[in-house]
Amino acid sequence: MYHKLEEPILLYLLLLIPILIGLFLFQVYWKKKKQNEFGDLGLIKQLSPTKSRFKPVLKFTTLLLALTGLIFALVNPKIGTKIETVKRQGIDIVFALDISKSMLAEDIAPNRLEKSKQLISQIISSLGNDRIGIVGYAGSAYPVLPMTTDYSIAKMYLQNMNTNMLSSQGTALNDAINLATTYFDAVDTSKLIILISDGEDHGDGAEEASELAKEKGIKILTIGVGTEVGGNIPIRGDNNVIAEYKKDRNGEVVITKLNSEILQNIAKSTKATYIDGNNTKQVLEKTKNVLDNIEKTEFDSQEIAEYQTQFQWFVGIAFFLLLLDVFFLERKTSWLQKLNLFNEK
Repeated sequence: MYHKLEEPILLYLLLLIPILIGLFLFQVYWKKKKQNEFGDLGLIKQLSPTKSRFKPVLKFTTLLLALTGLIFALVNPKIGTKIETVKRQGIDIVFALDISKSMLAEDIAPNRLEKSKQLISQIISSLGNDRIGIVGYAGSAYPVLPMTTDYSIAKMYLQNMNTNMLSSQGTALNDAINLATTYFDAVDTSKLIILISDGEDHGDGAEEASELAKEKGIKILTIGVGTEVGGNIPIRGDNNVIAEYKKDRNGEVVITKLNSEILQNIAKSTKATYIDGNNTKQVLEKTKNVLDNIEKTEFDSQEIAEYQTQFQWFVGIAFFLLLLDVFFLERKTSWLQKLNLFNEK
């Protein structure tokens, strides 16, 4: 039998128990003190002969047990009945996302960066047991998320990516590829980099980096986002309103265009595929085809299966005790009084 707690932090609520016991004892002490001030204790007992000394303690104990039951219900203990060995097959994938300022161009709605995020998110949703990591890059590369199988966390990190994450601007594809290759720690797993960019490379060495990745058995699938006609790079001011467009040193408005050639060369050098990112359906279909044709690595992992929640038992006990407490009156019970179990005569 295996146990775990869903919300163990709520166990701290049990600290209320000794606090309530302390308050109860103080109340008993204070009441007894006031009774002594009022008059003779024997006379007071004669004035209320049916009042039980034990019943208030019983009622308080019942309420404490009910509170304890409700706290354990909130913690939600779970019991697992068996261990299963689960076999999973998958590959290691690193998403390298271009977060340079040119990705703010709106020649692809809503803009290149948001379109890229949508593509990555949908690709992640189509995955099974693959491990994934995320790299962001502009003038340099930045590790965003290490390898994980937690897709919800990956999507959260993905949505938080923006063009302000890196101060150095440009598009250093070589840095992105070199950093992505360091994510692959297992020797015998199939490895894939999915690189998303508009292809405006302002650095050198992209071909050398892709050749090095090829030597390590890493394929690089590239996705080009943007149009060959291009678009301007908006600079937004207050309330996210476009204040102006980025200009070059000569004061001319910059037009950024998709450079698919360099992305095609990177993919070709690793015997992978280049995909036009403007058509979401096409991206998902071609990516799925690439993933289906990559040999999957088999992993063994043991995990406790079939956990069953137990909170309902604690809720039931707590409400039963609360109901019972309603019938506990502070006066003596006649048939118990005859038995004198609590020496109250």
